[in-house]
Amino acid sequence: MASDLLNVRFVATDGLVWQGDALSVLARTVEGDIGILAGHEPLMAVLVPHGAEVVTSNGVRHVIAIDSGFLSVFDNHVSVISSFGELASEISVDDAEVGLAALHARVQAAEASERELRQYRRLQSQVKAGQKYGELMKRNH
Repeated sequence: MASDLLNVRFVATDGLVWQGDALSVLARTVEGDIGILAGHEPLMAVLVPHGAEVVTSNGVRHVIAIDSGFLSVFDNHVSVISSFGELASEISVDDAEVGLAALHARVQAAEASERELRQYRRLQSQVKAGQKYGELMKRNH
């Protein structure tokens, strides 16, 4: 069974976000969504803000907010490296939506600083991950 599992690590600038064995990983690249299963060919991809999903061997689904970064797949090892990562179960979607709304006009008018743009991407990923997690919880109850 071990050959049917992926060794997965989500690492953010401030440390390890999630690590463990998994059946699959779903992530969003600049070219679209990609699903990774054991035996996947080697790959490197650029990620966009989203809620990545990991399914563990016992069927537990974890959603992780990623603001951008890289995905690497090699020999059943999946590494997701991002400046920001957070488990969706720890996110307040309401707070993230308020922050996103506060920055939206500046970003759309191209007046946002680099720091504000990073915060905007982080908030986007939190909203997407939090909503995805909420949908998963509704389906499981």
